[in-house]
Amino acid sequence: MKIVITGGTGFVGLTLARQLLKRGTLPGPKGTPEPIDEMVLFDMVAPVEPPKGLDDRVKIASGQIAERDQVFHIIDRDDIGVFHLASVVSGEGEQDFDLAMRVNLDGALNVLEACRARNSRPRVVFTSSIAVFGGDGMPAKVGDSVKQTPQTTYGMTKAIGELLVNDYSRKGFVDGRSARLPTVVIRPGKPNKAASSFASGVFREPLNGQPCILPVAESTVMPVLGYRATVENLIRLYEIDGARLGTDRAVSLPSLDVTVAEMIASLKRASGNRHLGEIRVERDPFIEKIVAGWPVGSDGARAKSLGLITDDGLDAVVKGYIEDFLDG
Repeated sequence: MKIVITGGTGFVGLTLARQLLKRGTLPGPKGTPEPIDEMVLFDMVAPVEPPKGLDDRVKIASGQIAERDQVFHIIDRDDIGVFHLASVVSGEGEQDFDLAMRVNLDGALNVLEACRARNSRPRVVFTSSIAVFGGDGMPAKVGDSVKQTPQTTYGMTKAIGELLVNDYSRKGFVDGRSARLPTVVIRPGKPNKAASSFASGVFREPLNGQPCILPVAESTVMPVLGYRATVENLIRLYEIDGARLGTDRAVSLPSLDVTVAEMIASLKRASGNRHLGEIRVERDPFIEKIVAGWPVGSDGARAKSLGLITDDGLDAVVKGYIEDFLDG
């Protein structure tokens, strides 16, 4: 079978691709395990250097998720599964409404329509976000039964994406499921335009011996999930029989709900004898306003009942990052 990962050359996309290649098989549209003989990583720009850990089953295709013909070109087999990760992130979406609508909404529709055009009801995993929640009536800890009142354009587009996945699944066009992600840590590389980017930067920059400027107070609470657990959950959610999900195909992934101060303490414990760069707070009202509209906790009870996992503490996330990206 063929696997398509949109946003496939990003950090989560590449980590997911490597894990899928190791597994070798996934359930096809009929639900029976099939060998993965082709994989397409679709993204805006192809990497300059070929990513490590891939093999000749993998092709990298560059293009725009908002361009219908390009999406239909890569979703071209009936024996196909799709992980739709491509998205404008929170801070960027808040600054550029039209871009968020084009990429996040048009892109999701293109993926679902391309799958609908197949004769097989493909499985589709859509990455949503805890940012679908917000508003005056939002409880501190959210779960799958909490009303969605997003307070960012990014969150709004993700909420609509979830509804699209639900309805396309109800109609029998796709066998969809939405993974509602907390903030994923620790992302290597450079900071991006996500309002939550500091949640990785508070670990990444000091571990690289560089200063970290925090745009929020240390008392700020963030629901986070390590990248290893995130990728494992995306695969497990894909593998679940759709009948177990019922009418609501969106699942809030389990999270660790921690303050920024607890992140810093974990960094110091887990980093061993490494020299750490300076961490200081320079509060940014734009970032703080976005983050203040998000929940401070995620109830992953439904996810856990479906066999999804959380991390064994924040220290384990930090040690895993050091092992994967700093020590080899």
